[in-house]
Amino acid sequence: MTAARRSTFAHALRALAASLCLLGASISPAQGEWPTKPITLIVPYSAGGSLDGTTRLVAQKLSERLGQQVLVENVTGAGGGLGFAKAIQAAPDGYTFLMAGDSPLNQNAPAGGPYYKVDVLKDLQPVVLVNTAPMVLVSHPSLPAKDLGELVALTRKQPGKLSYATSGIGTLPHLATEMIKQRAKIHMVHIPYRGGSQIANDVAGNQVDLAMLIAASAAPFVQSKALKPIAVTGDRRLPLLPDVPAAAETPAFKGFSVVSWAGLYAPARTPAAAVIRLNREVDEILKTNAVRDTLARQGALPGGGAPAAFVSFIQQDRAKIVEVLQVTSLGE
Repeated sequence: MTAARRSTFAHALRALAASLCLLGASISPAQGEWPTKPITLIVPYSAGGSLDGTTRLVAQKLSERLGQQVLVENVTGAGGGLGFAKAIQAAPDGYTFLMAGDSPLNQNAPAGGPYYKVDVLKDLQPVVLVNTAPMVLVSHPSLPAKDLGELVALTRKQPGKLSYATSGIGTLPHLATEMIKQRAKIHMVHIPYRGGSQIANDVAGNQVDLAMLIAASAAPFVQSKALKPIAVTGDRRLPLLPDVPAAAETPAFKGFSVVSWAGLYAPARTPAAAVIRLNREVDEILKTNAVRDTLARQGALPGGGAPAAFVSFIQQDRAKIVEVLQVTSLGE
């Protein structure tokens, strides 16, 4: 190769290298380098609750895996509505996400809907299901029924005599008990409370026959035998209460599953690369023993899976709610 040709070849290599550098610089963080700055996870409720605790656990693990600070911001008000609104209005740049269940129940909705104030499948982008948390149907220890099958038989003998308490009209514990009533074709009287703190004590004191409680609230009373567990509302037993059968174990309730749940959402139009990366990282986090053990102590089960699986989960959950609302008046 002549000196002139060597010089031309070297010049071409330098030009090619410069072009490659420019190409690399043109790739946006969301496409190839995300994240390049701190990430915020919005929680639409106050600090100290179970959702807040789960979010902080995920945030800590995400920060370790991504090498970026992951901040938790509690945005309270309007029954969770303000947090949802802030997430919807956030810039869709891959640095703001929301940890929540589906949008809050519209207390003024007629039977059958509209049930959701916000449509998370349109106004937000589902990223990953983080956990599910079945509830526990409990009774006073003297109630002559030890499982769901016996409770159904007892209620059919004396329709309308037994009462059950929940944390309020239209809450998931209320709707879950209504689903049991509809499946079994039984009648019990609903006693709505304004919150769940007093319910367990009132059932233990025999002022109410039964109650639908979140597992973490029910567990201490069940373990001390102050309350008798009837069934877990999920499709499998909980590690927190391994001796309590799932409702689905009763033949007449095969496939029954009603759970509260939490997942991560992104603002609509968030770059796909950021959504896919966050989904993958959280899915791996949920497989670790440390996270699974923490969730188990809270009466919850890990989620995971692809964004499409989370969308399908939301759609199935909504179908259950719509079905029960078509029969049950929120004012009952």
